[in-house]
Amino acid sequence: MADEPTRVLPISTPITGKPSHLNPSVGRVVRYVSYGTPGGEFASEERAAIITEVPYRGDGTDRHGNMVGLAVLNPTGFFFNRDVPYDEHGTPGTWHWPERG
Repeated sequence: MADEPTRVLPISTPITGKPSHLNPSVGRVVRYVSYGTPGGEFASEERAAIITEVPYRGDGTDRHGNMVGLAVLNPTGFFFNRDVPYDEHGTPGTWHWPERG
């Protein structure tokens, strides 16, 4: 094992129209937009989330564009969600970067 070279994976494909430092990587804090309930009992809301995976192909390139795995933090607990798509407009079921203040 000591003779094997270290495998370095590149940063994911940049998000169109965003600065290059906004690339998804494990450990980054983002916003997840919940679906809410079909009957409207609970509205769609933004929740804090932490990126847990950025899927890569065998050649080290991003496998799913800007889809990531998330640990979503809710007031009553947390859940894990894989292959969550990016959407800067905040469509339910997607993630986006926090707004800069």
